[in-house]
Amino acid sequence: MEFNLKEGMTSAKEMQVTENDLASKMGSGVLDVFATPAMITLMEETSRSCVDLHLPCGYTTVGIELNVKHLKSTPLGMKVRCEAVLTKIDRKALTFKVEVWDESEKVGEGMHSRYIVNSDKFMEKTSNKKNL
Repeated sequence: MEFNLKEGMTSAKEMQVTENDLASKMGSGVLDVFATPAMITLMEETSRSCVDLHLPCGYTTVGIELNVKHLKSTPLGMKVRCEAVLTKIDRKALTFKVEVWDESEKVGEGMHSRYIVNSDKFMEKTSNKKNL
């Protein structure tokens, strides 16, 4: 199946750090700062949104690999912005460069890989695991 994707496609998402996004709330640390798991979620959401609208009905992407650095801390209430660039397409495997900035500086960067799947087939295979 052909997918209407091109290397260089971009997407951006912005959010404000809430209490639910803090390391102390998520359990990834004890400080009241933007949690690494929250940053990773933002990176995945931004990468997914870069391509999902360009896929045929019934298809989506799933995250398969992350290699990220959380460079600087961000306090509660500050805005963060993620940008994703589709850097490589290998059939159904997609690679993204992701970067995150708060209102002061770059706070995260890395690479994220996603894989194109048929949603129904993917969920059927997943549900069949219960029958093993």
